[in-house]
Amino acid sequence: MPDTPTAPVILGNEPGSFPRSVLAERHPAIIQQVRDAFPYGPEQHRALDALLKNCTEGAIEPLPADAPDHDQWAAWGTDTYAGQSWYDVPWLWSESYFYRQLLEAVGYFGPGAWQGIDPFRPAKRAELDAPETDEELAALDELETKSTEERANSLLHGSLWGNRADLGFRLSAAGSGVGRGAGAEPAESQTPVPALVADDSELFWSLLSGTGTLCLVADNAGRELIPDLLLLAHLLDQRRIERAVLHIKPHPYYVSDATTADVVDALHRLVGAPGAAATYGRRLWSAMADGRLTVRAHPFSCAPLPYADMPADLSAEFAAATLTIVKGDLNYRRLVGDRRWAPTTPFADVTAYFPGPVAALRTLKSDVITGLDASTESALVEAEGQRWRTGGTHALIQVRGVSPAPAV
Repeated sequence: MPDTPTAPVILGNEPGSFPRSVLAERHPAIIQQVRDAFPYGPEQHRALDALLKNCTEGAIEPLPADAPDHDQWAAWGTDTYAGQSWYDVPWLWSESYFYRQLLEAVGYFGPGAWQGIDPFRPAKRAELDAPETDEELAALDELETKSTEERANSLLHGSLWGNRADLGFRLSAAGSGVGRGAGAEPAESQTPVPALVADDSELFWSLLSGTGTLCLVADNAGRELIPDLLLLAHLLDQRRIERAVLHIKPHPYYVSDATTADVVDALHRLVGAPGAAATYGRRLWSAMADGRLTVRAHPFSCAPLPYADMPADLSAEFAAATLTIVKGDLNYRRLVGDRRWAPTTPFADVTAYFPGPVAALRTLKSDVITGLDASTESALVEAEGQRWRTGGTHALIQVRGVSPAPAV
């Protein structure tokens, strides 16, 4: 981002900060959630105890030498950060590495009986099977009576607000009144400032003219992934795009991040539902069968790094896309850089490196933010202090439509 003034990288060592609360409070709670979700044996329990002590009191340790991704993580930062406090390194990195170490503790990468078992699957399935999901799918029947434009905008906002279903966020927000279920945008009367703090949806639709490939970089599984899939089904059915590529994680990552297994579960949930939901599910199933919809699990999707550091093959893929949609809070942090930007820093400036047109659909659940106008920021701060950044009650649609010309 050579033309954008730098901003400090967000760390987790500031007392009272949101990142510190994640490291000190959310991560121990997630360890307990995983411990309770499976009948793990003594080996896994000992490893979880060790991780709990290490991530709250100890220093970062490298992966075991025989870990399949030892060298990859060494290049991503363990060679640099080993021996340092979890709180003193970039928060994006330490948060990501916690989940990698959690997989190590439960034996996900094996060898052994727990190899390949997603430690977050019970929570993902419970959410997918919840009555609220039935209600949201039933609403598709009424949506079918609306105009094409109304359906399109409803599905776009369903994908946007579906990010509320983030399980890790819900775990730490239990009882706080935030993190409500997906699909229901808050009433305007609940806050003196708009729930949608930036809205480039007009530019978003203008980029989808019926040709080319749309990449959607998914975030969470369950009740967020379903609205993402519904949006893709609509865009394909209405021929707003020729082809879609759904980027998911190659293995479990943050609590609710979507993997291939989660895509399959979501499709089964749709196909098995009554009414319009099943029609959407069959369209998606057919699109996967004929190649109009493909699933991609690039290793960099689980990297603890911003997208500015993406490898050449992934950059080439995004460069060839008509539009790349980046979903969710973590992907937003990776897109703009997890830094303490001034909120009015232009979104187009911090994404100028991105190789093609890019759109961010995100509910706000961490400190980083760009692209606000000054009056919106002022109203947010006056109404809520800094809580608006992390409460999940505000959202944004930001688009940078044309890649800047390369410098001569």
